[in-house]
Amino acid sequence: MDRGDVCEQAAKDAKVRAGKAEEEVAELVKKAQQLEVELDKTQEELLTTTEKLKEKENSLSSAELEVNALNRRVQSLEGDLETCEDKLLLATNKLDKAATAADDSDRMRKVLESRAQQDEERMGKLEEELKGARNQAEDADKKYDEVAKRLQQVEGELERAEERAEVGEIKIVELEEELRVV
Repeated sequence: MDRGDVCEQAAKDAKVRAGKAEEEVAELVKKAQQLEVELDKTQEELLTTTEKLKEKENSLSSAELEVNALNRRVQSLEGDLETCEDKLLLATNKLDKAATAADDSDRMRKVLESRAQQDEERMGKLEEELKGARNQAEDADKKYDEVAKRLQQVEGELERAEERAEVGEIKIVELEEELRVV
């Protein structure tokens, strides 16, 4: 090999290395562009998140103001409630006095007597219905017992019939084999 060949080989190797270096540079440029795009996206997301945070803080402050207003309203309502309770106590005392009147108690007595009589009649009817229901239940229990016994008998007969059928099938198979042999 002479010196020209060595130089040519060195030049080829240098071109290969230069090509690889250019590819690596191109890949690095591409990665840098991707990172810039991702940076832009991340900055946009940061702005969006910051705006959302400000909105949430505004919502929180308005909610706190609303809670304070509601607390004041509750205090006012509690004062009104105390006043109403006092009025209710006075009204209850007057109602108690009126309830002790003789006419009201007499009317109430008559109403209660009427209801008691209706309840007694209703209880009599319910007792008769209960007796009827018990009789029906007893009849149903008897019928159930009869059906259960019959079912057991039929199941026993079914088992015996199945056993006979199996024995018959075995005999048929044996007879068929004998016929084949003959």
